Amino acid sequence: MNKTMLGVIDDTRYMESLYELTLHRSIAAIPFAGRYRLIDFVLSNMVNSGMQSIAIFPKYHYRSLMDHLGSGKNWDLSRKRDGLFFFPSSDLNIPAHHLGAFQHFEQHIDYFLRSKQKYALICNSYTVCNIDYEAVLKRHIDNQCDITEIRHQGRSLGMFVLETSLLLDLIANRIHTGYNSIIDVVHDHLHQLKICDYEHYGYVAIIDSIESYFRHSLELLNPTIWNQLFVKSRPIYTKVKDAPPTKYTENAVVKNSIVANGCMIEGHVENSIIFRAVKIEKGTVVKNSIIMQKSHIGEQCELNSVIVDKDVKVENGVKIVGSEQHPFVVRKGTVQGELMNQ
Repeated sequence: MNKTMLGVIDDTRYMESLYELTLHRSIAAIPFAGRYRLIDFVLSNMVNSGMQSIAIFPKYHYRSLMDHLGSGKNWDLSRKRDGLFFFPSSDLNIPAHHLGAFQHFEQHIDYFLRSKQKYALICNSYTVCNIDYEAVLKRHIDNQCDITEIRHQGRSLGMFVLETSLLLDLIANRIHTGYNSIIDVVHDHLHQLKICDYEHYGYVAIIDSIESYFRHSLELLNPTIWNQLFVKSRPIYTKVKDAPPTKYTENAVVKNSIVANGCMIEGHVENSIIFRAVKIEKGTVVKNSIIMQKSHIGEQCELNSVIVDKDVKVENGVKIVGSEQHPFVVRKGTVQGELMNQ
């Protein structure tokens, strides 16, 4: 029996609640956990579950995502047969809730028609977890389901397993059935399809707002949560970048934080996540904050409950304070001057 799956990652969603972090990137490309992007988690789960053919369907600001993924080599998807596919369609008018839009799939129908995999897995790009999709498929087959929806504590994770032939039928007949997406099918109780649930019991973070991004990011400072997400037998892969180890000067203080490589830490860092190649100068205190790649925090600054996007420069003496419920976001590539006082 053919028990192989092809992977479909839907990155067409636009969320106003993530606007500050998606001005220049899609949701899938949002940096997370010090050195990863959100897409790394679902993509790694697929690879760890034996999938060798994975297609990504983006819509908005996908240049950053393409740069991150490249040929798929870091996920062992740079192949002569199957591998990683990229199918953007920025001209489509897809409603925000239409995960797995059949109109988008129809534009690239050859991918599905040429597929040799009997089953397909459709996922969103912003659910962070470590899950074995082979176990989901086994339950799907054993229970003779038509569609299996993966859930966590009663909430849908936006992940669906079905036969590729059924997916092709749904795409071909969407005008007659009125089903525009996999969501429409699952939510309709009038058809004769058998819809099953699969409960995932591990850690899950759904990133659908600035507040959820901030909260779930800082949750990773808890070793119990970190160990649920980063499992040695099921690693999370990402784009490899060569960088020297982080340098800590004599007066640097770092407490309960994640610090990636290539940084220079001269100040005080506490309960924070520091991405690659960040510089934090002397006399500066960073608490409960997320500082993304290549940002530079000057001397005698105070940052608390702040999300600093990539390539930001904070000049000397700046104080920026947000809150746990409303973290302050410093936009990518901006300069924060000494007169700023939030």
